[in-house]
Amino acid sequence: MDRCVVLVDAGYLLGAAASLLAGDPSRSRVTVDHTALIAALRERAEAETGLPLLRIYWFDAAPDRRPMPEHRRLRVLPRVTVRLGALTRAEGRWVQKGVDAAMHAELSELARNRACADVVLVTGDGDLLPGMMSAKEHGVVVHLWALQAADGDFNQSEDLVGEADERRVLDREWIERWVAVRESLPFQAPGPRAEIAKILSAPPAPARSGAATRPAARPEPAAALAGAAEPASALKVVPTPKDLAGRAPVPVVAAAVPSANGGGGGNGGGAHAGVNGTGANGHVVNGSGPVLRWSSDRGWVDRPAAETATAGDGLPTLAQLTTAEQRWVDREEDITTIGGDAHEVGQVFARRWTERLGDVERLTVLWPDYPRIPHRVDGELLRYAARFGLLAHKDDQIDEHDRYAIRAGFWKELAVRVPGGDLIVVED
Repeated sequence: MDRCVVLVDAGYLLGAAASLLAGDPSRSRVTVDHTALIAALRERAEAETGLPLLRIYWFDAAPDRRPMPEHRRLRVLPRVTVRLGALTRAEGRWVQKGVDAAMHAELSELARNRACADVVLVTGDGDLLPGMMSAKEHGVVVHLWALQAADGDFNQSEDLVGEADERRVLDREWIERWVAVRESLPFQAPGPRAEIAKILSAPPAPARSGAATRPAARPEPAAALAGAAEPASALKVVPTPKDLAGRAPVPVVAAAVPSANGGGGGNGGGAHAGVNGTGANGHVVNGSGPVLRWSSDRGWVDRPAAETATAGDGLPTLAQLTTAEQRWVDREEDITTIGGDAHEVGQVFARRWTERLGDVERLTVLWPDYPRIPHRVDGELLRYAARFGLLAHKDDQIDEHDRYAIRAGFWKELAVRVPGGDLIVVED
């Protein structure tokens, strides 16, 4: 057939581009415009072979062969087929498995079936040499493309170069059409993003009258003292476990009432905790001290002893508000436009939830429990996030930092859409 096919080894292509432009082969050092990249490959292939393009095959690796966000964006582009090998951890580094074998099999099959007259290979791995030789034996012209090497030398197997019918080097100008160096941030001590840090390190609540104060070595933060003057409509500040550990014991006026609700926690199964021999659900009798429960941000919030559930737990989930037609549209949007950043995922989920609920006034019941997300909604949010590969290579567990980012994105979107959102501050 008088058509051309392009086979791309994504690890080689993106790694070589990162080495040339950023001085580091790590693909995380560059940002890629995949639409522009595919257009550039097609234009160059058709110009050099003089034949129309049949298809571009994109070979890459992913943990457990689960498509990552970039693979989702690529596979919906016209004339693009994505083939994934496995990405495994070996001796402290990530190693591709099955990518070369898949390229060899595809190249041999295309040549055997006479599906094309010319094949363009964008790779540097000598393991593809037998496949190249097999294609040539079936009358296919093999074009081998290299990316300009950072050190000016070859970044391809010499045997592969020697066997190719045609060879071209793609220079920096061509590469810069679709890739850019990711802006490097000034060095900062390791720590979460600002909006996540707010959830992780909320200031402690002001001490109640009659309660013992902290030792002089652990003074109350100024933010907590200022919280006493806040209007009643403002949210209560949330002490962290670290703050609680430094507090002096709070005397119990009466015996604790046993709780029928065991130690199950909200938003991922964190355990309830009490103080000074209180009940199993963390209740303190006669309001003698703070009543605690485990929340979605691993902090503590005050909660009346008689209350066993929050008002937000009665809200419908996104799945209950979504029709079959909307579900299809959501999936299409997820594949084509959602990048997969953990913060963005939380925002998209919150946007859909608020739009479909209709009466956003109903969501104002969430503010008193901020940053806790209702248990059912939180579970649904994390399952939604799993679609974007956030579970990948983490033993089917979302990374702790990603979980905080997902929830921070959820609250940020709600804060700008729901009345009363000014009660919380989620910084960028």
